[in-house]
Amino acid sequence: MNARSRTNQLLYQAELLATLEAGEDEHAPSRQMALEESALALFELALESLLREVTEHARLSEHRWRVLLSQQGPALAELQRLRDLQAQPESWLNWLTGQLERLHSDDGAARRTVQNPAMIAVGNQAGLRQQMLDNLQAAKREIGALRETSLEW
Repeated sequence: MNARSRTNQLLYQAELLATLEAGEDEHAPSRQMALEESALALFELALESLLREVTEHARLSEHRWRVLLSQQGPALAELQRLRDLQAQPESWLNWLTGQLERLHSDDGAARRTVQNPAMIAVGNQAGLRQQMLDNLQAAKREIGALRETSLEW
């Protein structure tokens, strides 16, 4: 399997996990959190596969996203394009890297749904699952453009 196929496979698997239903039993909240964090971990693997894919012409020895997307990372056009995208607060990559920082923290990325009738609900807040699905779609669109740029090399 080549890097492009692997990236596609990981994105597909992340999307599959994010769309699975958690069920209605007493384990549903924990199952939902497991599904969300598992999908997020696959999204991270897809990001690293994408980085390997679009930088293969540079023959880099390192493919971790924290290294390649840092300002001190290699000076490659594809990576700079991704760094610029990451700097945009509304971008899928900014969202993803923020969620990955949470995933790797002691608190994790998934949150239990608060079932407190006294709490005031905040409208229009998408859960992690829906945010992930939205950002997976945005990533797929951006990846197509990145691949075209990378092929030009």
